[in-house]
Amino acid sequence: MSDSLHTRTFYNTIARYYDGENAELIEDLEMYTELTEDVDGAILDVGCGSGRVSLHLASQGLTVVGIDSSPVMLDRGRKRTQGRVDLRDHVTFIEGDALTYPYPQKYEMILLAYNCLMHFKSLEDQRQLLSHLAKYLTDDGVLIIDLPNAGETYTTNDDGAITLERSFIEPESGNLVMQQSTSRLDRAMQLLTINWIYDEIAPDGTVRRTLAPLTLRYIYAAELDLLLQLCGLKRVERYGDYDQTPFEDGCDRLIAIAKRQ
Repeated sequence: MSDSLHTRTFYNTIARYYDGENAELIEDLEMYTELTEDVDGAILDVGCGSGRVSLHLASQGLTVVGIDSSPVMLDRGRKRTQGRVDLRDHVTFIEGDALTYPYPQKYEMILLAYNCLMHFKSLEDQRQLLSHLAKYLTDDGVLIIDLPNAGETYTTNDDGAITLERSFIEPESGNLVMQQSTSRLDRAMQLLTINWIYDEIAPDGTVRRTLAPLTLRYIYAAELDLLLQLCGLKRVERYGDYDQTPFEDGCDRLIAIAKRQ
């Protein structure tokens, strides 16, 4: 299965749980608000899903185009704009492969938000993606990549145990969902394979289980810098968290801002 098909299948499977499980993921939104203060052109949100970041920026009057390979996730994003002229007039959702999609315009800002680049698991796909996106940046446009700090992850134990990640209420049914996972880290290939387990509990106690495997690739800071250079980009800033503190040993995130060379 290709990376694109693998990712689309995963998000089609878990789409109805996505908004509930990520309801508390808001730390990065304030950062994007600050980084877009001087943006007056269009923004491209790659791997936009159901519009978590796209709709946040659109609500501030910014023009946003979100692209994703999952039609189910995109449908959820479009439904969230229904009856909201303030959103509908500022956001466009398109289904397509970000590796090859022929965008009709250039963008002042392109986002690879929360872990998006990790879904492209081969060096060739990463190179193709960033080279393709670089062509659609305006002369003074910026590309923002948000990743976990791989160095911190590699120090963790890898025992294959089932872990309870979180419990949340699925918005549409009102049912309680217990999200669990098992994971395996291939340190040589920098690949994390996760088996997500969603147990949805109905009012009568019936449990519906959904299994969804996903593989992601970790990227180190120096590796990312070299990849950007290979794709005609240069890093101009790097942060270690959403409060824009410096990237250093022990930080949680690797947030890079790049421009065309």
